[in-house]
Amino acid sequence: MSGILPIGLGRATRLVKLLSLAGKEYVCLGRVHSETSPERLAKVLKLFEGRIYQRPPVRSSVKRAVRVRTIYKLEVLEISGREFLIRVRCQAGTYMRKLCYDVGEVLGTGAHMVELRRTGVGPFTEDDPRLVYLHEVWGAYRIWREEGDDTDLRRVVRPMEEMVPFLPVIVVRDTAVDALCHGASLAAPGVLRLSEDVRKGRVAAIFTKTGEIVGLMKPTMDAEDILKAETGIVAEPFKILMKPGTYPRFWKSFELKPPRT
Repeated sequence: MSGILPIGLGRATRLVKLLSLAGKEYVCLGRVHSETSPERLAKVLKLFEGRIYQRPPVRSSVKRAVRVRTIYKLEVLEISGREFLIRVRCQAGTYMRKLCYDVGEVLGTGAHMVELRRTGVGPFTEDDPRLVYLHEVWGAYRIWREEGDDTDLRRVVRPMEEMVPFLPVIVVRDTAVDALCHGASLAAPGVLRLSEDVRKGRVAAIFTKTGEIVGLMKPTMDAEDILKAETGIVAEPFKILMKPGTYPRFWKSFELKPPRT
């Protein structure tokens, strides 16, 4: 397989797994095992658009249990003889080689995947000008190590804020940032603004008012309830990305002292 591969560095590695759960796009080349008409093949392929049942293939990293996955769009790009080329936008965890196999089962001819290219992962697509080839990363790193010039390295290594545009957003006050970096829950007074799609239990990205990501948290209530709240906890920590001490400390720790005698 070729195509897009998100790689995280340092604290950004904590976002890679989350990004792997975002939607994917593939261009897949498959081959049926005996002759069938292009019209029938195209019709069967379109049957797999929407919610489908899949059992992961034998060579996979997950339990081989039947599960439901959604194919948001299946576009037939070309059919030539026994081969078909399709573009698939799908939910994470959808196996293309199993999709080709299942197409063959419905056709009654059998089929298998020949080639696969991942053309989209979450917010990133192949035509995204921010993306670079691996040899560009190596070249930028070598120049930095040998010449001390980090210009190219800063171009190829992108800020981790660009990995989460698909998540709901909560913007917090500067006075709340350092406490969150130390693992504190987010209280209602610390919220400045938030997006309408914030939902209870759904991971949200926490940002400073200048656009720096603090981390990921799970809201304890929906957006409309957070806006009404004046006190109480509105989100619990999930993954903290910003280093403690980046923002001034406005909170205090208290020690229990023995009572006077």
